Amino acid sequence: MGFKVGIVGLPNVGKSTLFNALTKTAAAQAANFPFCTIEPNVGEVAVPDARLDRLAGIAKSKQIIPARMTFVDIAGLVKGASKGEGLGNQFLANIREVDAIAHVLRCFEDDDVTHVEGRVDPVEDAETIETELMLADLESIEKRLQNIVRKVRGGDKEAVQQERLMKEAKAMLEEGKPARLVDVDAEDSKAWKGLQLLTTKPVLYVCNVDEGEAATGNALSDKVAAMAAEQGAGHVVISAKIEEEISQLDPDEAQMFLEELGLQEAGLDRLIRAGYDLLGLETYFTVGPKEARAWTIRRGTMAPQAAGVIHGDFERGFIRAETIAYDDFVSLGGEQAAKDAGKMRVEGKGYEVKDGDVLHFLFNA
Repeated sequence: MGFKVGIVGLPNVGKSTLFNALTKTAAAQAANFPFCTIEPNVGEVAVPDARLDRLAGIAKSKQIIPARMTFVDIAGLVKGASKGEGLGNQFLANIREVDAIAHVLRCFEDDDVTHVEGRVDPVEDAETIETELMLADLESIEKRLQNIVRKVRGGDKEAVQQERLMKEAKAMLEEGKPARLVDVDAEDSKAWKGLQLLTTKPVLYVCNVDEGEAATGNALSDKVAAMAAEQGAGHVVISAKIEEEISQLDPDEAQMFLEELGLQEAGLDRLIRAGYDLLGLETYFTVGPKEARAWTIRRGTMAPQAAGVIHGDFERGFIRAETIAYDDFVSLGGEQAAKDAGKMRVEGKGYEVKDGDVLHFLFNA
């Protein structure tokens, strides 16, 4: 199950530098001019989770396989992107393909780094991007409403549902608000997702600050925090330059560097976890002498569907799941000890998998 987070923002805010750090490569060209990233770069990163290492140590697993998340570095948007300015159509199409948006905002002053608007104001930058996405959604909705007129008149149930949802989205957008604020009923969720509106994507604001402000943030990142709180969105404060430097160091050197800067952990770890939370994801584990592995599921996933993340046959032939809570596995010292203590449960199809569960699935091939 793959989840994609698109890194977006105006040109020269640090998107590609951040992407380089995330993927520990220099695949994305970071340069001081607009549109240095023409094609979206895609990179998979491991999701940091200390629990996996601890489980592997207890089980003496030969291999450790973390959960992974995909990040897409999307070239900078500018005003007029919804009308095709600055290769806008291509960039908007790239955004449409991701599950969530990590919106990088420039929260640093540097006369050597050009800002396309000639000023540094992260809140205005955020509004610029949001406006372009809303305009693109409005244009898309208006075209689609015209295209389904005949089907609606003919009583096509699917078309009638789509029309109703698009009109609700249009009304919200015309108020200057993103479509994600529309209250969608459970029975409409599939059709709503099928509309593929840009402003339904969950957003995480990433405040890119100077190296000296990575631990504390600054007045600009404080403004972003207030904006995020008002919107019910998330935000993280990082220094993309620091993260890129750290990504090139070995673990011990990286830890020393972080401590010198007064940081407890890399900003990227917080960013990845924030992306996880943004998408409503959680992790379960499979553990044994061969490997310890983390698996990604959405919150609320039932046991058969969780098994299906490993292989479709596991879901189709699901019988039951043997479950040990992470804390029990660790405190008791492993699977057998947890079993002996009566801490292994047998769960059926109606079991909702919990974050940190250590699972073993039984199924009919």
